[in-house]
Amino acid sequence: LPPQTGQALPTAPGPPSLQLLRPVTPMAAMEGDEDFYVRYYTGHKGKFGHEFMEFEIQPNGKLRYANDSGYKSERRDMIRKEVTITPAIIDELKRIINESEVTQEDDNQWPEPDRGGRQELEIKIGSEHISFTCAKIGSLLDVQDSPDPDGLRIFYYLVQDLKCFIFSLISLHFKIKPIP
Repeated sequence: LPPQTGQALPTAPGPPSLQLLRPVTPMAAMEGDEDFYVRYYTGHKGKFGHEFMEFEIQPNGKLRYANDSGYKSERRDMIRKEVTITPAIIDELKRIINESEVTQEDDNQWPEPDRGGRQELEIKIGSEHISFTCAKIGSLLDVQDSPDPDGLRIFYYLVQDLKCFIFSLISLHFKIKPIP
């Protein structure tokens, strides 16, 4: 018989972050859990119009992704993907965000958005709701030149982790040729 909700599952060898510690439960069963919402946007307006990439994780577990770029394209088609993620994925995202301690940072001394573009990160976990806005960060050199390099470094690495995680989910879910 499968374990009941809340019981630990046997785990496979590997790093603890990759082990499933509880069975997947439907999103409706999570209503007692804390609210969770994440939105990340990066974009600019330039030679090819408004180009951007955005993803959003809604409280109901819906992951929405959009990417619009006119580069090397006569025809402009926005890429949109939508998928429902499991509570285990949401728990991992919460862990990544909580361990980064980004919610303790302040974006007052970060570079203001400019012609080069802007980044926005909005996070809601339980009663904590925070929003950051800053210029696009090209590399760690941009971070080191900031008046608040420690806070901006935390933001930079969190954004890299979230983008990598989300891109992996999207590419795995929409893989055209499944891995045998």
